[in-house]
Amino acid sequence: MPAAPLVTIIALCHNHAPYLREALDSILAQEYAPVEVWLVDNGSTDGSPAILQAYARAQPGWHLLLLPANSGNCRAFNQAFFQSQGEFVVDFATDDVLLPQRLRQQVALFQSLPPDYGMVYSNCELISEAGVSLGLYHRATAGGLHPRPASGWVFGEVLRRYFISTPTMLMRRATLLALGGYDEALSYEDFDFWVRASRDWRFQYQDAVTTRKRKHPRSMSAQVTTTHDPYLLSTLAVCRKALALSRTPAEARALAGRLRYELLHALRRRQWDAARQATGLLVDVIGRIVGLRSQA
Repeated sequence: MPAAPLVTIIALCHNHAPYLREALDSILAQEYAPVEVWLVDNGSTDGSPAILQAYARAQPGWHLLLLPANSGNCRAFNQAFFQSQGEFVVDFATDDVLLPQRLRQQVALFQSLPPDYGMVYSNCELISEAGVSLGLYHRATAGGLHPRPASGWVFGEVLRRYFISTPTMLMRRATLLALGGYDEALSYEDFDFWVRASRDWRFQYQDAVTTRKRKHPRSMSAQVTTTHDPYLLSTLAVCRKALALSRTPAEARALAGRLRYELLHALRRRQWDAARQATGLLVDVIGRIVGLRSQA
């Protein structure tokens, strides 16, 4: 039998000391090998570096990067990614928890798919800061799962709506390399990865719970709901990329719907510069729709 593919886990930490041991123990509990682990501390000011150093000493094969200051998730991830070797890659925030079967299930799915699949993702259990279950991300309803997962060529769906639980993603290394890694000019990574990767690579949903995602006030996802959303300008920068990548009127219409949502988001939070940018982008997208229709 061929050797099992190497999986790289890039464990990104910024002030995750209360959750860090549980997260790192979940790496050790994986029912899969071989695994390459990179521990990256992104300028933590709590006790996280000492915990990471202790685990690195206990696991001599693990790599440790202690960054002197917070350089942003995208740059911190890239510093480890471009030194790593795994055929598949997990971007693991160390306030979350990997279930033991995570890598075994996802690698098996990847190996059953054609090589143009760039990412697989799954369901996850949402947990509170204290670890109490809050239910599943993809919830069973009378009409099926909500949000409804999508598989295959999903570029238009990625523009239209959110349906991927970021902590569950297993990415193909070749896909990340084709994109040049994460865009370090952005303040967050997942939407940009979805947009750029789904243009040329297929995605696959796996109907399994593989991860526990922690919800707490300091998590990145929680910041989107604050009065000053620190990620909105990055979202609009990704929408500019999506405009250039859109090839059909349907894709451009999906992007227009996204921009209307982001415009309202900016107005509600009185982020006037973002609102102006969203308005200008929406005008450009409408022009793109007209142009694509005339070519049809």
